[in-house]
Amino acid sequence: MQTGSKRVVSIDILRGIVMVIMALDHARDYFTSYPYDPLDLDHTSTAIFFTRWITHYCAPVFVFLAGTSAFLSLGRGKTKPQAARMLFTRGIWLIILELTIVRFGWTFNLDPHMIFVQVIWAIGWSMIFLSALIFLPLPLIATAGLVLIFGHNMLDKFDTGPLADNAWWDIIHVQKPIKYSDGSVFFVIYPLVPWIGVMAMGYVFGVLLKKNAAARNKWFYGIGITAILLFIVLRWSNVYGDPSPWQKQGDGWRSFLSFIDCTKYPPSLLYLLMTLGPSIALLPLLEKAGTAFSRFFTVYGRVPLFYYVLHIYLLHFMALLTGLMLGFDVSRFTGTGAMFTHDAWGFPLVGVYSYWLAAVLLLYFPCRWFMRIKMEHKKWWLSYL
Repeated sequence: MQTGSKRVVSIDILRGIVMVIMALDHARDYFTSYPYDPLDLDHTSTAIFFTRWITHYCAPVFVFLAGTSAFLSLGRGKTKPQAARMLFTRGIWLIILELTIVRFGWTFNLDPHMIFVQVIWAIGWSMIFLSALIFLPLPLIATAGLVLIFGHNMLDKFDTGPLADNAWWDIIHVQKPIKYSDGSVFFVIYPLVPWIGVMAMGYVFGVLLKKNAAARNKWFYGIGITAILLFIVLRWSNVYGDPSPWQKQGDGWRSFLSFIDCTKYPPSLLYLLMTLGPSIALLPLLEKAGTAFSRFFTVYGRVPLFYYVLHIYLLHFMALLTGLMLGFDVSRFTGTGAMFTHDAWGFPLVGVYSYWLAAVLLLYFPCRWFMRIKMEHKKWWLSYL
């Protein structure tokens, strides 16, 4: 593993791992027969709980490493103005992509009365903000990122106050459908704060990748373990960091599940410590991963956007074809949210996992093909895919 102009492969492996895990959550969306929130401790089982919970790692790592990639682009010959222009235009592109191609992949329709935006929207806006932040000294960027991550839960008290009916507040900090007078809905599933801070800290994190392996691994372990310990202390105290305190349940195991069940929308401080801490601490171990393991996950990690879009369409087509073979009407799979109603549809977890593994393996070869295209051809437009 080397520094300098060569890639730190553990970053690509980690990104690939979370991209693969992400598909499990979306396979659950399309194929599960389970009618309750998988994190609802009054109904869930351990297997269903962790099928959902493990995917919490995906969005934070995805956004964080997008910031890291932006920093590393400066080491590949880009000036700050060039990097800022790239971030700004790519952010605009991602927002457009979310509103069109990605949205159509989820629902197979573009109903103008029901628009929803998710992680690609959050990444797009975070890139736009980062395009301005990169002109600041790194300590100021780090300060801004830490303030957003550690301080945004202080805003929770305003979520039910006078700001609660403000559409801009919903976009920034509250996951809530924004309704208009004609009955249309704009649903920001990923409120922007603190995702902007997560990407900013990912950008600052890129500095560590310039260090030699031994030095950066000490930093990785130190940051990761500190985040884990801080999570345990803050979560145990129930003083600050998450709008939903953990509660003792009927037994110790259910109490533990409550302890690690942190708020995702928007991601609380404890949610981010719980996910980013272990992920950063894992990086040194990934640098020692075997060749076959590294090669497999690197394929997905080097073409994350390509994989993201394809996996949505593939899982949706698989659900549509399965539904048609089982006698369901096509309209069930082409309406906004229709496939998530679970009315007489879906499979137990073994079916969900089967579809997930099938989708991931089917996408390996097109992702490997596109990874090689990006490595062999340096066309400017390939950096947008």
